[in-house]
Amino acid sequence: MKELHFGVDYYPEHWERERWDRDALLMQEMGIQMVRMAEFSWHKLEPREGSYDFGWLDEAIALLGKYGIYTIVGTPTAAPPAWMINKHPEILPIDREGRVRGFGGRHHDCQSNPVYREYIRKLVTKMAQHYGENPYVIGWQPDNELGNSHQELCTCASCRSRFQDWLQKKYGTAEELNRAWGTSFWSQEYNDFSEVYAPRLTVTGENPSAMLDWKRFCSDLIVDFTREQTEIIRKYAKNQFITHNYMGFADKVDYYKLGELLDFVSHDQYPGGFYLPRTPHEENHVLAATLDVVRSYKNQPFWIMEQQSGITGWEIMGRAPEPGQLSAWAMQSIAHGADAVVFFRWRTCAMGTEQYWHGILPHSGNPGRRYRELQDFIQEVDPLMDYMHGSMPRPEVGIVFSFEQEYAFRIQPHHKDLSYTGQVQKYYRALYEKNIPVDFVSEEGDFKKYKILLAPLQYLMSPELEEKYMDYVRQGGHLLLTMRTGVKDRNNFCMTERELPGRLSEVAGIEVLEYDCLRNAEVEVLFHGRKFLANIWSDLMRLLPGTKVLVAYASEFYAGEPCITAHPYGDGICYYVGTEPGEALMEALVDEILSRAEVNSILPPVQGVECMFRENDRERFLFVINHSGQEKCYEAPQGYQMLKGVQAGCLGAYETQILKIGKS
Repeated sequence: MKELHFGVDYYPEHWERERWDRDALLMQEMGIQMVRMAEFSWHKLEPREGSYDFGWLDEAIALLGKYGIYTIVGTPTAAPPAWMINKHPEILPIDREGRVRGFGGRHHDCQSNPVYREYIRKLVTKMAQHYGENPYVIGWQPDNELGNSHQELCTCASCRSRFQDWLQKKYGTAEELNRAWGTSFWSQEYNDFSEVYAPRLTVTGENPSAMLDWKRFCSDLIVDFTREQTEIIRKYAKNQFITHNYMGFADKVDYYKLGELLDFVSHDQYPGGFYLPRTPHEENHVLAATLDVVRSYKNQPFWIMEQQSGITGWEIMGRAPEPGQLSAWAMQSIAHGADAVVFFRWRTCAMGTEQYWHGILPHSGNPGRRYRELQDFIQEVDPLMDYMHGSMPRPEVGIVFSFEQEYAFRIQPHHKDLSYTGQVQKYYRALYEKNIPVDFVSEEGDFKKYKILLAPLQYLMSPELEEKYMDYVRQGGHLLLTMRTGVKDRNNFCMTERELPGRLSEVAGIEVLEYDCLRNAEVEVLFHGRKFLANIWSDLMRLLPGTKVLVAYASEFYAGEPCITAHPYGDGICYYVGTEPGEALMEALVDEILSRAEVNSILPPVQGVECMFRENDRERFLFVINHSGQEKCYEAPQGYQMLKGVQAGCLGAYETQILKIGKS
């Protein structure tokens, strides 16, 4: 079977049966090759307990199959039906204020509840037995956006019991738990695991060690919730893939761990999301970073399971995508490693919460501008996707991304404007704007692949991670560490044996003796005789032998003290950044590090134009994307073959180009 590259999310149950044939024909004419269906259709599949009705879905799958369109089946476990909730109200989740969250939305479930798990096992078994050998079904998506809607859920009796079991397995004894959590503070000791609570809202303050373990537990619970489904599906669907639609940097579940259950990961990409604080033009670096981090979760090409195809909106709406913008966003996903793009959704729904989350077709179902734009895009790009399938970006720069660091900063952010993911994205942005490709890498990943490794806010530290960073620099790597490195151990206990950053002082060449949280303030700094601004934080450091000062503070009571340093170590160099650089300082600093490591831009940067490479063993594919509504020019490389586009070096509004370059 030909590789499939373009699809759409389809909800035939929302429309009269007489419409399905027209939908299938329009999809075929557009170039749609696959659909995802049924991920919210529990009641349609099991209208009464134990009474299953797969007839409507069978008919839709068969009809689409006649038009050459294959199906990805979603298990509908994000939407338990009303008959189940009425019979077993204990399935409903309880928030941190002790309130029951009711029926009427989605994800109205406790993922630890044993009764709910049993219903899921029965339904998924029936579905896998029924569709596991269907020739038109190519794969599965268990649930939908796991972690979405569950940020502060659930704290019910079932979750408390599961949390107690999780802790007992981890710590063995209540004495060890008390030691790990520091429960002697505020008389929080436990005599037995059965005394431990799920963390409801307290009168004041929370135990940061307990909260970190709670976040770990919640992530492990979602992984276990998914594992039950994947094991059933694999038993009966041996030749069909399993994936799941991630949400970029969303932190409820550790996506690295979830990815171990999947054949490949997928992602939902909404550049014009109504919930975003800024317009897509201001968010291009965040959108690119989101795609790169999704690629990192399994270090392989991924799918987009929901790609924006119209105005987004629930109660309020986002902006209408301009002509060409939907194609540019889809190409951005492909450029960063997507081997398939599934658009959300086929037809704008006439009912329910997502009436204004617009699809390829409007409410009327009549093809319009969006349909024609994406039809042209698919028919032009699909043959090229066959050619590029499996190729990957191969950056020389890596950024360490850790869910545990994110969890720790969520619990104690220090400064109202400091976030772990935000800090990671600020370093990413400085590289993105210079056309420097970036990988994200887990703490367990291969650091040695990269000439430069950026590791912001390495707050939680272990001896193993310390040694890994030191070994990376010893062997010639260029490592950047920042403020708040090595502050705590993995139990979220403050380090007490040495000055910060602990043993990493050896590689960083500094010791942090004091620090200043810059509340409502900025600090001036000097770099190569120029004055810049920094904010959020100031580390006050003592230099160790051989360390050079790159940037010094130029205001506050520590004017003249080192702010950013460079320290040779083994065959490499470690940079330590004791503040959050402002935009101008960040640009200058990144220029310095790139120059020293001899890492070059793909092409000279042009504002509003994104460049990205994918490559295989034979060829490199250069993607050039104009994210603006104006014409742009760029410096085309030598020795290219034009695969897509009109004229290399010249881009129309929202035009995308692909250039093939042979590898020497």
